[in-house]
Amino acid sequence: MVTSQEIFGTVKKCVALYGAVSAVVLGTVAVMASTGHGTTAFMWIRGGILLAAAPLIHRMVTRAAEGSAQAFDRVRTLSTIMPIAVIGVDLVPGLCPPWYAVLQGLSALALVAVAVLTRGSALRAVFPES
Repeated sequence: MVTSQEIFGTVKKCVALYGAVSAVVLGTVAVMASTGHGTTAFMWIRGGILLAAAPLIHRMVTRAAEGSAQAFDRVRTLSTIMPIAVIGVDLVPGLCPPWYAVLQGLSALALVAVAVLTRGSALRAVFPES
């Protein structure tokens, strides 16, 4: 049987993957801008905000693994809402280039995995009222 701490370890890895892909997105925007390709303020700001969210979510997962029901509830909520918001915005025609939308979508997939893992029976048993 998989323990809750093992699941939280996997959740932390998923959040780290989300952060890594977010860093790649922002790095790609920087390279595109430095080589004269078109970038927008939207791409910079959104890339920066999504990257900045990664360590915050990771900290919440750490606190949840230590027993914080409030942190656990926040992780569950963010991991559900953020992928929907990221993909929803990416679907707005003309807002961002396709390569940007694909990379942002990949980062959202890591959060989808977090949403699935935090809704499993092992973690529901640890946080029954959440």
